[in-house]
Amino acid sequence: MFHTWHDEVVADLDAVLFDFSGTLFRLEGDESWFHGMEIDDPDNRDVDAHVQAELMRRLTAPTGQSVRMTPEALHAWDNRDLAPHLHREAYLHVLRESGLARGHAESLYGKAVDPDQWTPYPDTAAVFGALRDHGIKIGVVSNIAFDIRPAFAKLGVADDVDAFVLSFEVGVVKPDPAIFTIALDRLGVPAQRALMVGDSDEADGGARALGCSFALVDPLPTAERPDGLVAALAEHGLAVSSR
Repeated sequence: MFHTWHDEVVADLDAVLFDFSGTLFRLEGDESWFHGMEIDDPDNRDVDAHVQAELMRRLTAPTGQSVRMTPEALHAWDNRDLAPHLHREAYLHVLRESGLARGHAESLYGKAVDPDQWTPYPDTAAVFGALRDHGIKIGVVSNIAFDIRPAFAKLGVADDVDAFVLSFEVGVVKPDPAIFTIALDRLGVPAQRALMVGDSDEADGGARALGCSFALVDPLPTAERPDGLVAALAEHGLAVSSR
């Protein structure tokens, strides 16, 4: 039985797996990140709000390519979430091909891999607390090449996570079912009693191959998605509050 502040429902789930970027946290730069930057084109355009948004999208989009790739860059891109040096090489290539000077590309990339710069969604902490209080195990399964645990520690929820399964630590990336198998084994929960929540049907939805349920969330700016996690869980019988 899963109790909430308002009612109670029966939940057929023992664990919830969450993606990181666009699901629990979002990389949201402010204008200071782009101060003095220009796009290398004939007009040397300033990095305005539109360009800023596109650069941030290219830094965080879970799948697909956004710029031309040499064979070496493509190798780095395809393997970026398996090793920090390939991640750096891949994204510096993307930013340079997007028109940023190398120094500016390195500055922006540095922000992207700093867990302190990631903003939690408004309901992340409340959802984690509710799941913890009601005995539902929590796993974080992320295609990532840097340690995101400090972001959870800063929010005060690191101890709520029963398993962090990060691609660069386990050597496999979503949607390969193996990464979800690792998470489920660490949690001691069968796939049929687990829910995967993420912002990519292609990557996060890979958990369905094992028999997990799947909930898709929209990677909107955090201010525009106050209760996306709460709604995703509610669709699968886990009624929690964002308050």
